[in-house]
Amino acid sequence: MTVTRFAPSPTGYLHVGNLRTALFNFLIARKSGGTFILRLDDTDPERSKQAYVDAIKEDLEWLGLGWDRVERQSERLDRYAEAADRMRADGRLYECFETPSELDLKRKKQLNMGRPPVYDRSALKLSEAEKAALREDRAPHWRFKLDHERIEWVDGILGEVSIDAASVSDPVLIRGDGQVLYTLASVVDDTEMGITHVVRGSDHVTNTATQIQIIGALGGTAPDFAHHSLLTGPQGEALSKRLGTLSLRDLRAQGVEPMALLSLLARIGSADPVELRGSVDDLVEGFDISRFSAAPTKFDVNDLFPLTARYLASLPYAAVADRIAVLGVPEEIAPRFWEVTRENITVLDDLGGWWALYRDGAAPDIAEEDRDFVAQAMGLLPDPPYTDATWSEWTAAVKDATGRKGKGLFMPLRKALTGRAHGPDMSKVMPLLQKVRAKD
Repeated sequence: MTVTRFAPSPTGYLHVGNLRTALFNFLIARKSGGTFILRLDDTDPERSKQAYVDAIKEDLEWLGLGWDRVERQSERLDRYAEAADRMRADGRLYECFETPSELDLKRKKQLNMGRPPVYDRSALKLSEAEKAALREDRAPHWRFKLDHERIEWVDGILGEVSIDAASVSDPVLIRGDGQVLYTLASVVDDTEMGITHVVRGSDHVTNTATQIQIIGALGGTAPDFAHHSLLTGPQGEALSKRLGTLSLRDLRAQGVEPMALLSLLARIGSADPVELRGSVDDLVEGFDISRFSAAPTKFDVNDLFPLTARYLASLPYAAVADRIAVLGVPEEIAPRFWEVTRENITVLDDLGGWWALYRDGAAPDIAEEDRDFVAQAMGLLPDPPYTDATWSEWTAAVKDATGRKGKGLFMPLRKALTGRAHGPDMSKVMPLLQKVRAKD
């Protein structure tokens, strides 16, 4: 069975970069009828907050990305300790005592000498007496001893990948304060939970190489890996500094619809065009991880709003009835209100502006050269209520009285009644219009 996972850290809100990873893993699991696990990387007790856990779940539920079960790494610390003990016994996990400043100094010296900044394994040369003395002064951290050989795998997006382990520092798995780091926790979880496929960002490629060796050291089988490209801004600029403004809850507050967001992220960076889908099931059907490219992927938040508008225009009245009722639209005209307005909104919040226009009338937009014409036309317009025939009957009467026709007739009248140059067919607007401020 296919088993995938999404493993966010509950130290902040989800953003579009997180979502891309979550979505790919979700779609792979659902397409094969497998299991999708929400796994919370909450081993950092100071930064992990329950409020962020709740927000992560809320965001995924809003998007319709349901999970089959939740796992919390903070509840599995005994499993990581047991794995660490096994690797210590096998000589694969060793104590190190360098401080961050000492490590930084080593890296700078290596770079100045034209060498790669790889940990020199000096801790392995310490005698037991030296280690005992250092323990009196500081707590050790623990590194995994890599076999210096090539680590190879066939990536679902990148193709054949080969990394020389000698070019990589032995990864720290446990900090000096005893906190288990992501690399160890992830490997133990992936092995014990039977994870078969892992999709994540291309910035994790080197991590994957080291994790493959750790999985082997624990007697596990590496899952199939795929590393998607990182998102950039529309001009190719780094998104990292903007991700805080691209949180899912911010996009939701701006009125972006879930299917607009999912439809875009399920296709950008692939060989397939972006297509608006009506449901998550539709996304599952058309998803193929092999269609994605390793090249950086441009993301423009402005692309979400035309998709949102198209999605909303496709919705039946029943899907928005509650939202319209909140606006105070009378039940007897609410279906007509939606039918007339739905193709003229970008987000659902736009409905409020249209209802205010129909209910209270709009401030008229009248050009100076049209002022006398509009005044004459308003004298020919009866008071509400109006019918489907009102617009055609009224404009015909105005045409006969003034001689105006075409755009010179219709546009000034539209702008006088609605304050806008564009909008729904005026014959459909008139029955909803309960007040005309241009007549006042």
